[in-house]
This record gives sequence, structure tokens and C-alpha cells, in this order.
Amino acid sequence: MELLSEKDQEVIKQSIEWAEKATSGEIRVCVEPSCGGDAYARAVECFYDLKMDSTRLQNGVLIYVATETKKFAIIGDKGINMLVGDNFWDSTKQAMLEKFKLGHLTEGISVGIIEAGKQLKKYFPYNSNDTNELPDDIVFLNRS
Repeated sequence: MELLSEKDQEVIKQSIEWAEKATSGEIRVCVEPSCGGDAYARAVECFYDLKMDSTRLQNGVLIYVATETKKFAIIGDKGINMLVGDNFWDSTKQAMLEKFKLGHLTEGISVGIIEAGKQLKKYFPYNSNDTNELPDDIVFLNRS
């Protein structure tokens, strides 16, 4: 079963590209069918597995979604966490959750990406010599 159609994947990728035009932050999306434990702990694993801690300003953000077990998390690198409060991602997660509850997976992920970009812009504005340090493609994992 395909987790996201090609059209959905393109919408999400375009959201990443749009969000990253406003910030030097790097946003990635990781999707897998299920997460047996805590979504935040799994997101941390994925964050390091994907080498998201290797950005120059330590400003990577991972949006993790387990579609079948209906869990998700947002994790930011230490460059972000040093500047923001513990509840920094709460409004972004709430906006995503509202879309997910309506069954709008792609729209929920896109809203999360766009909100993350807006949040990051405050602390990590786009720089004209900014390079895209991480791929914009969605990472699909097949954990059971």
C-alpha cells in the first residue's frame, strides 16, 4: 500500500521548498506505517539516522508521521532548541492535528511544514548565500 500518492508527495515537497525560501532552516519529512512506541523517541532515532544534526547552524527540523498508528512528532536540532522554549512546536502540532483528525494527511503534513518554516524564520532567516543542506524528498521507512 502506498502511504502517499505521487501527487501528495509533490505537494509536500513543494511545501518544503516554499518554507525553506523563508529560512536557512532545513525541514524534512519522514513517514512510516507504524510506530510501536513513543513517536517523539522514534523521531529522535530518525533525526540522527538521517544525519539531520549535520547542518551548519544546527537548525534542522524533522516532521515524523506514522500513518497507521496515527502518531506524529516534530523535532528540532539543538541550534533551534537553544533559542526557543519547550512548547515551541505546540502550535504547529495543533494545526497538523486538526487536519489529521479530518483525515487530511497530506494537508496536515504541509501545514506543519509551512508553520515550521514561519517559526524558523524568526530565528533563522533566509540568507542569500544559503545552500540546501538536506534533501527535500520525503523519507519512507517500512518498519513494522
